[in-house]
Amino acid sequence: MSEPFYDVIRPHGGALVDRVMRGEVREAVKERAAGMARISLDPMGLSDLELVATGALSPLTGFMRQADYERCVEEMRLTSGVVWPVPVTLAVEQELADQIKLGQEIALCEGDRVLAVMEVAEKYPYTREVKEREAREVYRTTEEAHPGVARLYGRGDVLLGGDVWLVDWPAAVKAEFPELRHTPAEARRMFARRGWRSVVGFQTRNPIHRAHEYLQKTALEIVDGLFIHPLVGETKKDDIPADVRIESYQAILRDYYPADRVLLGVFPAAMRYAGPREAIFHAIARQNYGCTHFIVGRDHAGVGKYYGTYDAQEIFDQFAPGEIAITPFKFEYAFYCKKCGGVVSAKTCPHGKDDWIYLSGTQVREMLQRGEMLPAEFTRPEVARVLLEGVKRQVDVAPSQ
Repeated sequence: MSEPFYDVIRPHGGALVDRVMRGEVREAVKERAAGMARISLDPMGLSDLELVATGALSPLTGFMRQADYERCVEEMRLTSGVVWPVPVTLAVEQELADQIKLGQEIALCEGDRVLAVMEVAEKYPYTREVKEREAREVYRTTEEAHPGVARLYGRGDVLLGGDVWLVDWPAAVKAEFPELRHTPAEARRMFARRGWRSVVGFQTRNPIHRAHEYLQKTALEIVDGLFIHPLVGETKKDDIPADVRIESYQAILRDYYPADRVLLGVFPAAMRYAGPREAIFHAIARQNYGCTHFIVGRDHAGVGKYYGTYDAQEIFDQFAPGEIAITPFKFEYAFYCKKCGGVVSAKTCPHGKDDWIYLSGTQVREMLQRGEMLPAEFTRPEVARVLLEGVKRQVDVAPSQ
């Protein structure tokens, strides 16, 4: 019998995956894992493991086998035909791969600590040629200046595919925002307890500014609840740190949002910067968390000049109705207009760019580093103060690092 919290929207692929071992079985497997060959996971691997184990990446039950990987890269699907836009893979060096036999159980580790066991179902080549094909198809560029492509080229030359079972949580689960680290099953229960039959998810790796607030509140006029779900896994070094961002979200939610209609959680994924394909990835994950709608704004998951302004919205149109159950809310670029006296978009504002107030990420970082308050037309003063203090803390500790 299915759980009642599945009723609002089914997980992607039909069922919410759970690869977390518990009780005596967990203890027995953990003990057995002490004698297994070990693979130390990088930050993205740790994030992917947590997401697979909790069902955020349903229907995936582990790291991709070759047929799923190839169809994902070429067609944005798994071999089952289910839509899947970005590879979720485990790469190792050739020397280590040579020591591992098919069917062998291995331990996936964070440093010296065993987190999961994996039965190696397949080993397949991850040559430079294969990586460049993935870069072209997934990231739309083979340039190493792209952070996702640079990470891709730096990975090992063999991919291991197989199912995983989690026996211990990554350190970040207890150390970083444990009170906000809702699993998909927990989020679904929280939505149900609030009586939300429609929930819009909002993905961000940046502080919430006035344009974000405009999109969120516009969506909240239509649905029952808003799930603000910032990404807290690995990002670019010049992105604002997750702890500062979380503090800024809490500041704006406290004073400007209805508490009974908003839930803040954290999304423990690493940024891939895959633009349109990552927008699909983010939407599917939020469907697994129980969201019925997902906000897709300007240059979602983009970086530099690699993607068109609205490519991340248009990619949803490539799929037939129902293939991705979550509904995208596609918003135009929003900004503060001095003549309109508020936040608007090109759809509603008749004035020219001379009347618009908007800042790029680079401009925001430069102002904060100079100790300047961000304009109230761009972000709430409460948020600006948090960001200023956060940047100052970074500067103060930098010499001792």
